[in-house]
Formats: sequence, structure tokens, C-alpha cells
Amino acid sequence: MTDDVRRITDSRTLAAMAHPLRRRLIDVLKVDGPATASMLAERTGQAVGNVSHHLHTLAACDLVAEAPELARDKRERWWRLVSRATRWESKDFGGDAAAEAIELAASSLGLERQIELVRAYLAVGKHDDWLTGPFSTDTWLRVTDAELAEFAAEVIELYRRWADRELPDDGQERHPVFAFARAVPAQP
Repeated sequence: MTDDVRRITDSRTLAAMAHPLRRRLIDVLKVDGPATASMLAERTGQAVGNVSHHLHTLAACDLVAEAPELARDKRERWWRLVSRATRWESKDFGGDAAAEAIELAASSLGLERQIELVRAYLAVGKHDDWLTGPFSTDTWLRVTDAELAEFAAEVIELYRRWADRELPDDGQERHPVFAFARAVPAQP
């Protein structure tokens, strides 16, 4: 896997990665690392054939790739992410009605996935295993377009620094935590 963020500029790739199961497969590979279709099927509760189909779709868009160096024999197929993260900007899809519709749907599905993860956490109730627990924050900013871009770059860099850091070998158990931020023009 490379360290760079893949910027998505083509609607075919954006549509492929926006599919709910494909997004989940990307998330599992991001959190757990390379896996076989069988491992991913077990983790997601899907049929192996279905997972394999979606992995091939992601591979056709260069979002995942086979990792043959992990296979124990010629029949075993391991998959890994090509890039640690992906991102896109709405402006890259302007001027083409179909591409704009795909970008809007992908953004909406992404937001639904983020909300779904937070709601699933809240539905469980009490969480004694976390001393600090999750946090939530929001604010209103007055910024220019250039300042918003600068703010976004700083937030993304903070996320990448924490997500890509070398984990200490200190015997402490570290759990996956989903973190997200959005900034959109709005009125109070």
C-alpha cells in the first residue's frame, strides 16, 4: 500500500467505491489489513462469491489489488488496498450531469455510512471499556473558499497522522475508532 491519498476524479471509480458493500470492504481492509475473500465474507456476513465479485470491481478501478506475496499456495488470493485513503472534490465532476449525479449520490451514501456507524455505537448504550469515550464537536466558521481549503488540509493531515502512525509495542489493546469531519456551507 502506498502512503498517498488517491484523488478520485472519474465517476466510474467513484460509483464503484460508493456501493455500500464495497465501501465496507474498503473499510475492513483499511482497519484489518490484507485479507482473502473468505476472510472478508466472514467479517461482513456476505457470501464469498459476492465478496469476490465486488473485490474484482474494486480492482478494475485500481482501488484494491491482489497481494500474491501473502498467499500460501496458488489457490489462495489475498487482497490489499492500493492507497491508504481516497478523496474527491465535487468540482471535479461539474459540467457532466451524469458525473454530478454520481458524485452527489456518493457523497450522500458516504454521509449515511458515517451516520450509521455513530448510530450503531449509540444504540449499544453504556460502554464501560472506554474511560474517555467518544467525542463530538462542531463549530461555525467564517472563511473564504481558500481558507476552507486550508482548514480541510489541516484536518486531513491530523487524521492521516493518527491513522498512519506506527503503533507502539506497549502491550495495550487498541480498538478501531471511526472518526469523521465535514464542513459544508450552511446558515444557522
